[in-house]
Amino acid sequence: MWCRERSIIEHKAAGMALPLFLVFLTALPVVLCYHSSFIDLEAKGSNKSSIRFLVVGDWGGLPYPPYVTPIEKATARMMAKTASLMGADFLLALGDNFYYKGVRDVNDPRFQVTFENVYTQDSLNIPWYVIAGNHDHAGNVLAQIEYSQKSKRWNFPYYFYEMNFRIPQTDRTLTIIMLDTVLLCGNSDDFLDEQPRAPRSGILANRQLLWLQERLAKSKADYLLVAGHYPVWSISEHGPTDCLVKSLRPLLKKYKATAYLCGHDHNLQYLKESGIGYVVSGAGNFMDPDERHRNRVPRGYLKFFNGDAATLGGFAHVEVNKKQLTVTFIQARGTSLYQAVLKRRDLSRG
Repeated sequence: MWCRERSIIEHKAAGMALPLFLVFLTALPVVLCYHSSFIDLEAKGSNKSSIRFLVVGDWGGLPYPPYVTPIEKATARMMAKTASLMGADFLLALGDNFYYKGVRDVNDPRFQVTFENVYTQDSLNIPWYVIAGNHDHAGNVLAQIEYSQKSKRWNFPYYFYEMNFRIPQTDRTLTIIMLDTVLLCGNSDDFLDEQPRAPRSGILANRQLLWLQERLAKSKADYLLVAGHYPVWSISEHGPTDCLVKSLRPLLKKYKATAYLCGHDHNLQYLKESGIGYVVSGAGNFMDPDERHRNRVPRGYLKFFNGDAATLGGFAHVEVNKKQLTVTFIQARGTSLYQAVLKRRDLSRG
């Protein structure tokens, strides 16, 4: 259904050496990396006038028994409760899906013990739209893409892709662009607290960036969201991602994106710059109170931060209706921590 021509090439390349894989990947037609039609949510449950979804990053358990952390389990339970009470049409899974080195192949048992056996509640039996993080790239990302063919709810069509939605009972639209920030910027060693230094392939990085610019320039969506693993702005352990501050931030501003969603730092943050909301939701598996990069973020940008381990993790709930987009940060212990409201895009002014 998604990117059919491309997936055939990827599956052939999955077992080959890296240089040949890069050759195949470089040759792929960029125009296939997005939905040509809207994903219609009109008939989804009782949610008749808005789109609602969950945002969680860095939820990927452990590579040894019991394969999950207490924070992942607590956060999963609260995600399910929130989806049931507040509604959720789908979920954005923003990378580091499997700690610490991703998966080996499409039959890796981690898909079961860290994903299928943890998020078991009916309210989480919704589409999961997935992208890769730095730990996923330490393993086999192609296997995660291929897993889309084995799971009804796991949707990972390509490293980067676009989704378009109509907000039910309105004439408004929502576009979500999912990026692979590791292919854009390079991998990083979390244990050495490294910034990503350079992409593995400059050709692939430039191709994704050109594709992104094309999609942003053409977008007439009332709400335009971009999501990746690495943050643009963060006050925590990894800090602002220099590569994204340089390459992505100007595009978000130029094309009036509504918000950028990410993980990577293991906490919850909300920052705002030039009307754009920056959501960090990386508290799905660990919690980190680190604020070492507070001075690297311009004064006034940070609106909310929570890295308190006593909250047992957390995530974001987003609701988009005719008039506004509302982000609610929720802790696994069961309370709302912070709420931010963003207006729909005004494309009438240059």
